[in-house]
Amino acid sequence: MELSAYINDKLYTIEKGETILSFVRRHLGKDFVPTLCDAPNLDPFGSCRVCSVDVALVANGPSKAQASCHTPVIPNSYIYTHSDRIVKLRKNIVELVLTDHPLDCLTCEVNNNCELQSVAAKVGVRDVRYPEGKNHLDRKKDLSHPYMTSDFSKCINCFRCVRACDEVQGEMVLTMAGRGFDSHIVKSDNKSFFESDCVSCGACAQACPTSAISDVFESKSIVADKKVRTVCTYCGVGCNLEVSVVSGKVKSIQAPYDAEVNQGHTCLKGRFAFSFYNHPDRIKTPLIRKNGELVAATWDEAYDFLADKLTAIKEKHGPDSIAGISSARCTNEENYLMQKFIRAVIGTNNIDCCARVCHSPTALGMQRSFGTGAATNSVVDIQYTDCIMVIGANPTDAHPVTGAKIKQFFMKGKPTIVIDPRRTELARYATYHLQLKPGTNVALLNMMLYYIITEKLEAKEFIEQRTEGYAEFCEHILKLDINELEKITGVEKALVREAAMAYAKAPNAMSFHGLGVTEHTQGSFTVMLISDLAMITGNIGRRGVGVNPLRGQNNVQGAADMGCQPHQGAGYMSSYDPEINKHYETFYGTKIPLGKGLRIPEMFEASIDGKLKALWLMGEDVVQTDPNTNKVIAAMENLELLVIQEIFMTETAKYADVVLPGATFLEKSGTYTNAERRIQRVNKVVEPLAGTKSDGEILVDMINRMGFKQAPYQPETMLEEISQIVPFFAGVKWDELGDNGKQWPVKKDGSDTEILHINEFQRGKGKFHYFDWKESNETLKNGKEYPYIITTNRELEHYNSGTMTRRTGNVKILTEDVLLIHPSDAQKHLIGEGDMVCIESPRGKVDVKARLTDEVKPGILSTTFHFPEVMLNLITSDEHDTEASCPEYKVVAVNIRKSKGQFKNK
Repeated sequence: MELSAYINDKLYTIEKGETILSFVRRHLGKDFVPTLCDAPNLDPFGSCRVCSVDVALVANGPSKAQASCHTPVIPNSYIYTHSDRIVKLRKNIVELVLTDHPLDCLTCEVNNNCELQSVAAKVGVRDVRYPEGKNHLDRKKDLSHPYMTSDFSKCINCFRCVRACDEVQGEMVLTMAGRGFDSHIVKSDNKSFFESDCVSCGACAQACPTSAISDVFESKSIVADKKVRTVCTYCGVGCNLEVSVVSGKVKSIQAPYDAEVNQGHTCLKGRFAFSFYNHPDRIKTPLIRKNGELVAATWDEAYDFLADKLTAIKEKHGPDSIAGISSARCTNEENYLMQKFIRAVIGTNNIDCCARVCHSPTALGMQRSFGTGAATNSVVDIQYTDCIMVIGANPTDAHPVTGAKIKQFFMKGKPTIVIDPRRTELARYATYHLQLKPGTNVALLNMMLYYIITEKLEAKEFIEQRTEGYAEFCEHILKLDINELEKITGVEKALVREAAMAYAKAPNAMSFHGLGVTEHTQGSFTVMLISDLAMITGNIGRRGVGVNPLRGQNNVQGAADMGCQPHQGAGYMSSYDPEINKHYETFYGTKIPLGKGLRIPEMFEASIDGKLKALWLMGEDVVQTDPNTNKVIAAMENLELLVIQEIFMTETAKYADVVLPGATFLEKSGTYTNAERRIQRVNKVVEPLAGTKSDGEILVDMINRMGFKQAPYQPETMLEEISQIVPFFAGVKWDELGDNGKQWPVKKDGSDTEILHINEFQRGKGKFHYFDWKESNETLKNGKEYPYIITTNRELEHYNSGTMTRRTGNVKILTEDVLLIHPSDAQKHLIGEGDMVCIESPRGKVDVKARLTDEVKPGILSTTFHFPEVMLNLITSDEHDTEASCPEYKVVAVNIRKSKGQFKNK
């Protein structure tokens, strides 16, 4: 039965769960009823009462004034939005607010863009009848922070900042202190922004209706020439951004409230760390190495040099002497062109991308289990789940917006599991923290699977109807020695049992995993065991469940989708299948290679061996980010030709023969695909810096220069070409992506897919896999001489090698890499807080400043690799995942000693 109610004596339909405010807004517009404490991404609160309306049960009958923002609509009630007494009430409320607010609108930074100012005008306030208050007027501005500012003389006690910090970010940094006229906002224990626990997400500043909390870019006050919607360039969450441009320059970034990915929220990188785009360090001209020095050249000189050199190498040594590495920081269209350039123009399958060093085990493992190597579900499913397991990931730092949503779930008391060697932020809130020894994921997951089987918690019907290989899998699991696995992992078996039962008993359970799963010698096996966990409990193919990788970079999913790996072309079709090869040859109109291509680690080996002569890198800094730096440098130095497309002079670019200046995400258009398979439009905000070009333009220029015909670069036409060769992009059209994009697979009719494997798996039936735990060769070979294990992590403020974030205000917040070390280990080596520690492995040694903490267990160390001064990968190893060749960054055997003083790391 359809329910309805009256607004100003006119009948309108009610939707389930509507408040009076949402009911009125849906029918009469969002500004019909004024508000002050309401915000689109916050729960109704009712502190200001400006939204009050009269509600009666009969037409023109006795009524009661009610705050419309949190009052449910009563069916058949009569709502009067502008009765005489409501008009007077609103005016009186705003007048009282203004008695305690400085009336300096003409000089205020948000003049003409202030919600209080707008509401005051709307309710008819022309002057204030009450005497001036004294509460906030003497409060001083806080300018301590690189980004955040506050001026609490402008505060109206609406609580929006407090609620944004609590409900959106989950930090609880802001609160209201005092009572009555002494009520005022404080940060942490009444500290400055910089001293507080603020994570600089800016949610409070965007929520504030005045300028009480703002940012150094004065985002709310800018009168922009234009505002452009685009997608963030940092992690795989794929936040939407609204960029304000004045006189051709980026002035500020806000988060659109209607963005399905981030709903008005970003982290500090997305909102504030954009100034790298026009930093003085940007490369603004092609460079060619002459007499040992990189010197400026014209684009034509660079293209001619490259065409001649590549042709000569190809003719002398064959196409397989050339390789390319593509980039997750570039668009789908650019990645597609890169693999097309290497395959169709050069004639080799020697193409790879940075997915190799992060989530290649995810793609391979999930393809073997399910048939598709991507997230089975969407982030919105967090709202529908009953249990979350996070394994090998620290999303509050590495994927902050999704991390904040997961954290909100963790704080609500439902069963939660964290499997991680570090006591991460989420681990502090988790029901179960399984703090295992690095490198023992397989052993621990086998324990969980053992208990699910022995406690008879399997989803028998799902297993029987939708999977295969279970009987053999079960036989192996039941033979396990749980006591031995307890010793291997360092986690009490009783705790593992409780966690396994919580996951299995939950009506809906979902998992998230990160690089702590994949960057191991058994990374692919771990992914398949996580898939086993989902299948054995039936947690696949519906809302609130699934296996969901947290992609590290903005377009790591898209780079793989586009075919930037040797064994699979665009659309994950085999590069080595003769029948599929014919399909590619027909499409590209040229011969496409069938031979086995090189993965990134194999490229380095081939270069050192003298077999690989030329390497083309697009947006990758392998010298700083890939393991065993000295070996990578040796590989770079042994090439005849190293070509780099970059925006800055990175550690790798220093070894280049040719450097081609690319454009940033703010200077180009295209699409990114985020961790939940969402294809979103990246829209050019400003023109590329003079002398630079988008990576797509560079590739098209080179493709044509090498004699292959390719139309001038336009992302729309490139996307059209992609849709014709990538099956799950079949219905993707530039003009139909809209603001929020579409999740692949996208059918030809344009309909997309939020949840995979609803009725059947891509491979038909899901496949169970069993694997024994095997100790890494890194600790087997080196454990006695190097008794500590160091693992790597990422901090909130920086992104991978820090190439971009180190050229923003973020570097003022986090200034250096530090070593997390347990106090008992520090005491053994006479190491104090802030001392320099020499970390040595069989490959080299580095000096890092000590931070004493119980976040890690004794014997375990952890650090980051954001700063080139440390070059942490000097000590990491050549061990790789046995299936996907992903480097084992997470288990490195080292020894430590107190350093006498910082030396050049080597």
